[in-house]
Amino acid sequence: MTVDVRVDTSSPVPPYEQIRAQLTEHIDHGRLLAGERLPPVRQLAADLGLAVGTVGRAYRELEATGKVSSRRGGGTRVTADASPRLPIELAGALDRLSADYVSAARRLGAGDRDIVIAVQQALTSQEPH
Repeated sequence: MTVDVRVDTSSPVPPYEQIRAQLTEHIDHGRLLAGERLPPVRQLAADLGLAVGTVGRAYRELEATGKVSSRRGGGTRVTADASPRLPIELAGALDRLSADYVSAARRLGAGDRDIVIAVQQALTSQEPH
């Protein structure tokens, strides 16, 4: 299984957090399914040019949230409880819509906080389906 994970070393977000967030997204959107094995810590660290401890921390954070489980000799696998929240097609459509919204809001000069507040207001002003 090849996992698409990238780390921006110039980002203020720590590398372990970037890895954790990307793997969480892959799991939540069905790109990594229950039972699938993540790359070994040493392999992913070498692929990303990071310290083994950095990738290890990301995996520990994922395990703490129940997204993955690790077993000595069995590797780290996506848990059955970490199944996608949404069907893959819907998750992909929402990803595209939110990316378009964020891009448009930024072109208008809105910051992250403004964007989040606008989404929260839209959610509270509309009845759930």
